[in-house]
Amino acid sequence: MTQTTQAVLRALLDDPGKERYGLEICAATGLPSGTVHPILARLEALGWVDSSWEQTDPREQGRPRRRYYRLNPHGMSMARDALARAYETRTRIVTRLRPAGETT
Repeated sequence: MTQTTQAVLRALLDDPGKERYGLEICAATGLPSGTVHPILARLEALGWVDSSWEQTDPREQGRPRRRYYRLNPHGMSMARDALARAYETRTRIVTRLRPAGETT
């Protein structure tokens, strides 16, 4: 799992019950829209994320409609598991690379 996907998952897990729109996730992760939106599309295709368009008139808001994303219960479980595995893998790699006898 890429670092960028992990960042998006962490942003969604920050408040898992909250719907967040794409640019809000971009701001939370520091990643550009062209990176975040394809990740959200993949997560939705995997069945981890549900999305919906806001019910508003863009002319009244003075901006385009927003598409909101939220991890569903299956996605929350899968995201937590995936992030835990990524952390464990990263920890094993760092431990292997650390010279013998050296501690943090």
